[in-house]
Amino acid sequence: MNKTYLLPNSTIGIIGGGQLGRMMALSAKAMGYRVIVLDPTIDSPCGQVCDEQIIAEYDDVEALRELAVKADVVTYEFENVDNGALAKIEDMVKVPQGSELLSITQDRILEKAYLESVNINIAPYAVVVDKDDILEQSKSIGYPAVLKTARGGYDGKGQIVLRSVEDVDAASELLKYGSCVLEAFIPFEKEVSVIVARNASGQIETFPVSENVHQNNILHTSVVPANLDRDIHEEARAIAVKLAEVLQLEGVLAVEMFVTTSGALYVNELAPRPHNSGHYTIEACNISQFTQHIRAIVGLPLLKPELVRPAVMINILGQHVAGVNEQMGDYSRWYVHYYGKKEAKVDRKMGHITILANDPNAVLIDLEETKIWE
Repeated sequence: MNKTYLLPNSTIGIIGGGQLGRMMALSAKAMGYRVIVLDPTIDSPCGQVCDEQIIAEYDDVEALRELAVKADVVTYEFENVDNGALAKIEDMVKVPQGSELLSITQDRILEKAYLESVNINIAPYAVVVDKDDILEQSKSIGYPAVLKTARGGYDGKGQIVLRSVEDVDAASELLKYGSCVLEAFIPFEKEVSVIVARNASGQIETFPVSENVHQNNILHTSVVPANLDRDIHEEARAIAVKLAEVLQLEGVLAVEMFVTTSGALYVNELAPRPHNSGHYTIEACNISQFTQHIRAIVGLPLLKPELVRPAVMINILGQHVAGVNEQMGDYSRWYVHYYGKKEAKVDRKMGHITILANDPNAVLIDLEETKIWE
């Protein structure tokens, strides 16, 4: 029988040396694969746990070609990879996520147009190129609205909320980075996300719906299972499955959504790789999002995810490190993950904690009482 999957000791190349790459690499190493990462930062979080690191920028075509020669399959851990450079190695090595999916998800204009084209519910929006466009389009979109750069935004960077016409002048500063998206502000009750995986044979599996809370536009906590009616759980997962199918996904995809008070779902953003809101899967599920991603890209069958126990995931940012270090010895239930970043900066993701509990609300109260995340 001809085996189409990569065997252990094959080499997986990862573009991007951050924490997502690190956790991908740890899963791959546990499965017996060798791992090479490409990242410009010496001793990157991912590089610390890999067999080799190529020190180079993400648009360095020669370095990408070196990665392609050394690897049997190449994946990426974030969307700021240079799409044109990646396309140049697709004829040299298998890149399951592909440059086409990257081009859609790294540009908000393309992403929204694509979601519209496949009849996915999104917030009303308009493409704007100058201040007059904002003034004109806001007449139909209304206030409040959100202005977002088309490219490069993450953790709330590259976006401004406009609450009235008085905010237009300040918001228009974003236009110096290029065309932007002006979208209606959805009066949501909850933010949720679904991690979905698909492999080359078309098998699709979804993880439980996560309920997410952001502070200063950075993910703060994820609670699983999300406190939603069953039909909303099913609809959220159905949306994720549809996107995995139409995108011909290979790997994992995070689908972020808003839930309104009436139970309507609006897709906000897509991330074609493991996602912060899926970190809970490491301890709370029978398979993590990272292991599922590796299984998908090497051609192995996917495992059907099951929630072993309800969970709370909370991010450790730079300003939380001292408090976590001081108190982590007091909490045996804390699964503390640090990412190996040397410098703790304010709002920089340094790690996360996962806590398994039958009553997530009680966990959230306990975390509040530590005063670490004030």
